[in-house]
Amino acid sequence: MRRRLGHDQVSQRRACKVLGQPRGTQRYRPKRPELDRPLIEAMRRVTDARPRFGCERVHPVLKELGWSVGMSRVHRLWKQEQMQVPRRQRKRRRFPGRSANSCVRYRATYRNHVWSYDFVTERTEDGRQMKLLVVLDEYTRECLAIESQRSFTARDVILTLQYLFAVRGAPEHIRSDNGPEFVAREMQRWLARASVGTLYIQKASPWENAYVESFNGKLRDELLNRELFLSLAEARYVLDEWRLDYNHRRPHSSLNWQTPAAFAATIENEPTGVLPAATRAEPPVGATPLPPAQHAAQPPPILS
Repeated sequence: MRRRLGHDQVSQRRACKVLGQPRGTQRYRPKRPELDRPLIEAMRRVTDARPRFGCERVHPVLKELGWSVGMSRVHRLWKQEQMQVPRRQRKRRRFPGRSANSCVRYRATYRNHVWSYDFVTERTEDGRQMKLLVVLDEYTRECLAIESQRSFTARDVILTLQYLFAVRGAPEHIRSDNGPEFVAREMQRWLARASVGTLYIQKASPWENAYVESFNGKLRDELLNRELFLSLAEARYVLDEWRLDYNHRRPHSSLNWQTPAAFAATIENEPTGVLPAATRAEPPVGATPLPPAQHAAQPPPILS
């Protein structure tokens, strides 16, 4: 307040009185700031590695690194060192007549219950368009694949799903928008033969596919807005490294600050979809997950 109105216009005593701030709290200075220095350095190392992480996400990372520290202390030092992450605020659109839960029809309740997939558009350094196919398990929040190509057809999407069905098992439902690759007759016939139900959202209603839209926002904020891809091959490598980091090392707030892979490992004796995983499958070209090493060398089931 004093910086905004001028130090010569408002005294500290009056500003504290108006704001209800005790003067003792305002004038408090740490007696032994050197004790906080190692923690601040650890916080800066985390933010250097993950510059888009806020205070709430840095705290569980510090605990994993062995720091026994409370959230209040981390928040105090975060404010003191002015480590806030700048972010442009966007106005939230309101849609009258729609319930708050309209985007979670068929809410996933177990692994391989509902998957969702969507496209993200990016460009390489030469200005050429690159499309990313993102596939997500809505229950475990695992990113199953980020396939990158110049363009996609329904057949390309089928090849990616066929590999994922082979190594992970098929879901009961798969959610998407009404893009031509997702509503193509070839795609619908193939999913019907695999006994996978389709959940198409309403046109121009991306909030009904909230899980994958939220993931796309994280992907763009933490990677795409910070990287310059020189080629498609480089993009595939970087995207797959980020996907592995997202699944195995990045804590997720909705999973009680567990990583998606750690949360999936705690699931036992639950349904896993309509088709079990196969024993071997060849991945399509692009940033897709590698086949698990424990799978034996046997031919995959015929899904197409």
